[in-house]
Amino acid sequence: MTSTVPNAVEHADEQQPPITMFGPDFPYAYDDFLAHPAGLGQVPATEHGTEVAVIGGGLSGIVAAYELMKMGLKPVVYEADRIGGRLRTVGFEGCDESLTAEMGAMRFPPSSTALQHYIDLVGLETRPFPNPLAEATPSTVVDLKGESHYAETIDDLPQVYRDVADAWNKCLEEGADFSDMNRAMRERDVPRIREIWARLVEKLDNQTFYGFLCDSEAFKSFRHREIFGQVGFGTGGWDTDFPNSILEILRVVYTEADDHHRGIVGGSQQLPLRLWEREPEKIVHWPYGTSLKSLHVDGEPRPAVTRLNRTAGNRITVTDAAGDIRTYRAAIFTAQSWMLLSKIQCDDELFPIDHWTAIERTHYMESSKLFVPVDRPFWLDKDEETGRDVMSMTLTDRMTRGTYLLDDGPDKPAVICLSYTWCDDSLKWLPLSASERMEVMLKSLSEIYPKVDIRSHVIGNPVTVSWENEPYFMGAFKANLPGHYRYQRRLFTHFMQERLPEDKRGIFLAGDDISWTAGWAEGAVQTALNAVWGVMHHLGGQTDRSNPGPGDVYDEIAPVELPED
Repeated sequence: MTSTVPNAVEHADEQQPPITMFGPDFPYAYDDFLAHPAGLGQVPATEHGTEVAVIGGGLSGIVAAYELMKMGLKPVVYEADRIGGRLRTVGFEGCDESLTAEMGAMRFPPSSTALQHYIDLVGLETRPFPNPLAEATPSTVVDLKGESHYAETIDDLPQVYRDVADAWNKCLEEGADFSDMNRAMRERDVPRIREIWARLVEKLDNQTFYGFLCDSEAFKSFRHREIFGQVGFGTGGWDTDFPNSILEILRVVYTEADDHHRGIVGGSQQLPLRLWEREPEKIVHWPYGTSLKSLHVDGEPRPAVTRLNRTAGNRITVTDAAGDIRTYRAAIFTAQSWMLLSKIQCDDELFPIDHWTAIERTHYMESSKLFVPVDRPFWLDKDEETGRDVMSMTLTDRMTRGTYLLDDGPDKPAVICLSYTWCDDSLKWLPLSASERMEVMLKSLSEIYPKVDIRSHVIGNPVTVSWENEPYFMGAFKANLPGHYRYQRRLFTHFMQERLPEDKRGIFLAGDDISWTAGWAEGAVQTALNAVWGVMHHLGGQTDRSNPGPGDVYDEIAPVELPED
């Protein structure tokens, strides 16, 4: 069990394959699409070598560019900062290179099967991530209202925590047909998934996460709701999500996105970097040994995009920070969508007006982290009086909220994520420097662990990030508010451009905030594959009949459409 509050019902048959993050909005098996020997499709030979702009060098952009290259097209990647986007792995100045901090994505569920395809492709290893009460976590301390509880399993916590766990299970079952949906998704029973989800979307689109809890008899106790918000399930407290749409939360629990997390050994940024340099074995048009890196001058992406506009023939014209102007028949935009409103000068003609509205209404959550390098995993030392670990993975209502302990063995230097916070909790850190943040965090943790001198083990300067303050992100990840389902549907389905006027085609949206599972790398991969299908189709290409792509089966599995009036 990976969570402080279990993620609903335990499965009777643990031998079943892990569920995939392929639904419920668009139950398409991206993992099967990627694994098929026929490949993702082809473009006419007359299109080989055609340049396609890919704006944004995060995971979505790099995956899209890699697959376009394999089809014989020439992706031209633009990146304002560094390859990786929110897969950002950094080191500590003056410390061993093996010590790294994951400033963005750091834990990935097994249900991210399309993501796992690329992790395996580039030869990366994963290992269990030490979430609260996960099997990989030696111990967890829950500290609320000045009272601390030490636990190795949920059974070690006071009864009220198990009561909260039961309340969450009952709430999901009564309000969201959890067992029925879980069964349908494991069996990939698309008609049943669509039937259940259509009913829930219509019923719950206007409901907040907190309102969903309050409507449940199981959560009539404010104390239970408060504990649930501060301790949560899977990765910790979820009260920062309370204002968001309950549909966002249901997607997480249905797809088991918050369960059994694994981290990438050596850091997640290796994935896009290795794809950038990878030379595919199967490639069309380009000679063997071609990589994205080799297709770019000096092996580097083009600089930041400063202007996007439409020109004659429904072309997309791109101006970059170096002043270079290039025109393309097709482009994929994978950067944070608000960039289209602020950093990039855009023609209104790029997208239909209702898509601009959806972009403007996108709601992003803030997030901050701070890491410090330490001499060894001292937290595994035993307290002589209690026999317990001297320090544990910590969930608290203090400023730090979540503290994670990351090591690579008992005799090696290690890393502590002193604090990982979201939304209002993140904004509290925004005015403070890294060193100021560390001082506040150490003070909070000293009140939980008065016998432990964390500072004496620190061997380098802290590193920190506040994603809302990052100039090319302005937030950590999308999280829909109640009533935003229609907006998200417009963005996700944008790759189906035959439904658009001809003068609005040719540029495709992708990235995790375009997906139904924002904040998860799997969503970045899935929308990249949607955009690849869109570009291929736009240029007159097609998939193999034995391996239909997401656009080929769209009419059968299209997301539920709610009325506009």
